[in-house]
Amino acid sequence: QVQLVESGGGLVQAGGSLRLSCAASGRTFSNAGMGWFRQAPGKEREFVAAISWSGGMTYHADSVKGRFTISRDNAKNTVYLQMNSLLPEDTAVYYCAARSGIPATKDYQYPYWGQGTQVTVSS
Repeated sequence: QVQLVESGGGLVQAGGSLRLSCAASGRTFSNAGMGWFRQAPGKEREFVAAISWSGGMTYHADSVKGRFTISRDNAKNTVYLQMNSLLPEDTAVYYCAARSGIPATKDYQYPYWGQGTQVTVSS
C-alpha cells in the first residue's frame, strides 16, 4: 500500500505560479512511477504529468507543456508539480497517483491515489 497526501493548492491569479507537493508513505516510494491528474467540474479526470522512479523520464500533457514541470525527491518521498503561467482553465482538483513500474498516462493504470488539492485560477 502507498498513501499519498497532496498539498500546495490554493487561489491564484492568472499568470501566477503554484507548486503542488505529494508526500508518499507506505511501500517503497522510490520504485514507483508517479503521476499528476486533474479534474475540473463537469469534466473527466485528465492526465497532467508523470515521472519515472529515477526522475529520468518525464511526460507532460500538451496543454501544460512548457508551463508545468513534474519532479521528485526520493529522499523526501515527495513528488512535485511546479505550475507557472497559470490559466483559468487550469482550475481543477489536482490528484497525485502512484503505480509500480514505469509511469503511465491513463488514470486506470494507477492503483493508488491521494485525496486531491484544489487549484483555482482567477482571471
